[in-house]
Amino acid sequence: MAIIITDECINCGACEPECPNTAIYEGADDWRYSDGTSLSGKVVLPNGSEVDADEVQEPISDEIYYISPDKCTECMGFHEEPQCAAVCPVDCCVPDDSHVETEEELLGKQRFMHPE
Repeated sequence: MAIIITDECINCGACEPECPNTAIYEGADDWRYSDGTSLSGKVVLPNGSEVDADEVQEPISDEIYYISPDKCTECMGFHEEPQCAAVCPVDCCVPDDSHVETEEELLGKQRFMHPE
């Protein structure tokens, strides 16, 4: 399951540089699937959606840091635990119940974004 940043976020920014998938963005910042990944141009995501990886996506939050669930792998394939949660001083990086994924799905997403 992806991680979500709750509204208890104090906008300290500690989480953003820790994300190996560049899935964390400052509130109101646009994002792209290509940011920090090997994706570019038209791609079919593991969930079957076709997107342009270089196309600007709307911010998920205008007020606090947010995590793109399509890019979050809970740090699987990189670290033993989600790094955003490990560094968050207010414990607002928590599992997102609306984006439940298995370990296999998370690792598949990681390999998709970062092929060897």
